[in-house]
Amino acid sequence: MLSSTAAQAQKVEFTEYDLPNGLHVILHQDKTAPVVAVSVMYHVGSKNEQVGRSGFAHFFEHLLFEGTQNIKRGEFFKLVSSNGGQNNATTSHDRTFYYEVFPSNQLELGLWLESERMLHPVINEIGVKTQNEVVKEEKRMRIDNQPYGGFANEMFKRLFTKHPYNWQPIGSMADLDAATLPEFQAFFKKYYVPNNAVLSIAGDIDIAKTKDLVSAYFSAVPKGAPVDYKKVIEEPITKMIVDTAYDANIQIPAIFAGYRVPGMTDKDSKAMEMISSILSGGASSKLYKKMVDEKKNALQVAAFNFSLEDYGAYLTLALPNNNTPLPELLKDIDAEVASLQNNLISEEEYKKIQNQFENNYVTANSTMLGVAENLAAGYTFHNKNTNNINQELDKIRAVTRQDIQAAAKKYLQPNARVVLYYLPASAKASK
Repeated sequence: MLSSTAAQAQKVEFTEYDLPNGLHVILHQDKTAPVVAVSVMYHVGSKNEQVGRSGFAHFFEHLLFEGTQNIKRGEFFKLVSSNGGQNNATTSHDRTFYYEVFPSNQLELGLWLESERMLHPVINEIGVKTQNEVVKEEKRMRIDNQPYGGFANEMFKRLFTKHPYNWQPIGSMADLDAATLPEFQAFFKKYYVPNNAVLSIAGDIDIAKTKDLVSAYFSAVPKGAPVDYKKVIEEPITKMIVDTAYDANIQIPAIFAGYRVPGMTDKDSKAMEMISSILSGGASSKLYKKMVDEKKNALQVAAFNFSLEDYGAYLTLALPNNNTPLPELLKDIDAEVASLQNNLISEEEYKKIQNQFENNYVTANSTMLGVAENLAAGYTFHNKNTNNINQELDKIRAVTRQDIQAAAKKYLQPNARVVLYYLPASAKASK
């Protein structure tokens, strides 16, 4: 029997096709509101960068708003807002996603803006220098001056020693400073090409008219060379790695544990997401109840699965209350993990977690932007399976209690992890 949430999930209908230049186009019509989302997902993220030249994909997230041959510097955002729209972009380890959400009568403007970004970007010294300062300020705010802001970088560089997941998408400022203009231009030419992109449009559109507009604006973009990417294989961690990192922005220490797990298309990735929710998804979760409510030895405790394309990173963390020793916190987390490994979760817990994930699915597709992104992600990451958007519920329901137990046993082993003592910088000074 379907939960009430799942019953709300409507099948997402879509039309998809390729332009001769390789651009994959996905169109979803929904006339419930006069809104349209126009998006382009480029299959390029920080994992496509080279050692010594990190941060390029995130840099281009900013740089490609600088202007084009037909859009003056600083005009991109003004064109959007003055026509009732909103826009932004995000970069991950695996992809860069640009979008505009407009009143549906501005569909053509959205298509023109994205075609300009792909066909006529101005990549010059002025733009590079301007965005270099913008990225540096972002890094200062989000990472360098943010309490615990460096934890992901510290964990990933220990979990991944060969793979480009070793660094975070924002990259190294020294790498960006050292890069030359021709290097930036070459990165654009290699990755920001139609055959490495998905144009996903969702909302109040006419399919036939939209096809004509897409052809008018994107057919002239020249096809790029095939993008050749080969996954870098990491050797399994077979002995627990224990290390220490220091953060000048914190006063309360933390302890992290990290495990390398399968990438997002593996069935076990969904099981790992469920495990994180069982352990720390809200006030009724196992770790929160035990450590924050009952023992009161933790101010905060969490478990989460970074679900990426080539691998995932499963992390747990705890901040102590009442000066509880960090090893004691790790011991308590390990005890709850061991319980998952040795016992099936109850039917009641299982139904709860299924309902949570089904609700998340419906929520993710509740906006036109969410639909556009999830359609593009299905094609980009699930072996060109755009219909993945309609298969997620089945994948959620296919994960059994036994699957959850087996995944916990397989991946959350003490000898296959990194344990990081994340301490105030003052602790290093007093050593």
